[in-house]
Parts: sequence; C-alpha cells; structure tokens
Amino acid sequence: MNLEEYFARTGYKGSLEKQDLETLTDIFQHHIRAVPFENLSIHCGEKITLELEHVYNKIVRRKRGGWCMENNQLLGWVLKRLGYDTSFLGAYVFNPHQNAYATIMTHLLVKVVIDGKAYVVDGGFGVSYQMWQPMELVSGKDQPQAPGIFRFTEKNAIWYLEKMRRKQYIPNQNFSNSDLLEKKECRKVYMFSLEPRTVEDFHFQCMYLQTSPDSLFTKKSICTLQTTDGFRALIGWTLTETTYNYKENMDLVEFVTLEDEEVEKTLKEKFNITLDRKLVPINVKGFYTI
Repeated sequence: MNLEEYFARTGYKGSLEKQDLETLTDIFQHHIRAVPFENLSIHCGEKITLELEHVYNKIVRRKRGGWCMENNQLLGWVLKRLGYDTSFLGAYVFNPHQNAYATIMTHLLVKVVIDGKAYVVDGGFGVSYQMWQPMELVSGKDQPQAPGIFRFTEKNAIWYLEKMRRKQYIPNQNFSNSDLLEKKECRKVYMFSLEPRTVEDFHFQCMYLQTSPDSLFTKKSICTLQTTDGFRALIGWTLTETTYNYKENMDLVEFVTLEDEEVEKTLKEKFNITLDRKLVPINVKGFYTI
C-alpha cells in the first residue's frame, strides 16, 4: 500500500507537505468525487471485510467504492500517513422511517485535529447527506456547504448532526412522490460521542449489515458518487442525478428508471465501476432517502 497509488486513484496532485485545513479539504474532495459510496458487493455475491489491505485493494486497485467502514478507514490511513492527528469515532444513524436513531453503532467517522481545532471528516455517507468539507466540531453553528447547511448540536456529551436542504425541482413528475425523496427540509443524520473507536469495534456491524434481512443494505443495492456540482445515485434500477443550487435555493433532481441490461453500462459510465460478478439490483420500497 502506498500513498502515490491512492492519490493516482483520486486524482489529487496537490501538496503532501502541509497538514492544514485547506490541504485536508482538497484531499477529501478528491476522494468523495472519485470513490463511490456503494454496497454492491452484497448484491453480487462478495463478502465485505474490514482488513485494511483488503479495503485498499478494493478501492485503489480494483477501482471500487465502499461503505463508511471502508471509505473512512482508508481516508483515516491516508491522513495519518501524511502526519495528521486522526482518530476514529462511531455514530448511530438516524432512521427517518422509524423516527429514531439506530441502537447499533454502525457508522465509522474520522476526527482530525488541526492547530487545536477538531474536525469531523466523513467520506462515507453518500447522496445529499455527504459533507463536502471537513466540519468543525462546534455546537450550534450553521456550516453552509454546497449540499446544504450542516449543523452539529451537542447535548450531554452526545453530538448530533443534522442537515437543512433546499427546495427540489423534479422535471419528471412521475417521481415527484418517490419514496427516495426526502420530504423534510431539516433532517437528522446521526449522533455520536467523542469516545475513540477502532476498526475492530465494527466487525460485528460489518457482518450484520450485509447479512441481516432487517438491514437497509440487504434491501437496496446502492451506488452513489459526488460530482463537481451535485451527486448521482443508482438505487436498484433508479438512477438519480442531482445538481445543487440549479436555481436560487433550488436543487434539480432528475430521475430515470433503467432496464436490467442498462445497469452494468451505467455503473461503468456514471460511476467508473466494473464488477467482477453479476449484480442483482434490489430496491425494497422505503428505508432510504437521497
């Protein structure tokens, strides 16, 4: 494993000497625009494991993506190798359909400290809840970014992330009531404490999420990638392309339904992913919004 190969994968050509916020942001943005958030292994007969070398080979050499435990573990390794002060945190994801936070800690985050200030770096959430810049770990402060306004709130040593979105313009009115569309303008995302975590803390969750019939990830095949002006996502057979701030305070959300024979081509053309095995798309209604 080496940094040069990783940066060739993400296309980053900037400084490797400075451990400042500007460099961190640049490295982070290259990652989220090159490496998809995806769970396709579950739906093409592959097992997801968290050994770092396996994650590295999957994302860097096989040019695949991964979920939070893969993306953020790799990001954390890169940043630590560059000299950043990094640690892992664990979060409980909000389920809008149950209106409650998960009872299992399933989301891996990276915390980075620069000049005494702590930041959360999360390259593993995808769709419109994917931050585009490291977020300062400060309570009650609106942090506007291209995807919308993010905010942390701390209460009794528990931190909560929420995001406020813009209005949405959906040209294809057949999808105006799609269960994939988030209806609320302000959405809870996850909660976490500042207790340091290790990858070993997530091995059970990794197995559970890819095998349990109650897991979101067994109910939906998901591949999503950030772009320079929004993001695209393939959920089952539904391809969405979102453009942020298409008009003032308005995001453009375009939907199209693919045929089976179009899925493989779309993964290659839109997400730069070529699978070794046949994907079986799935999209059980509900459970997930973009």
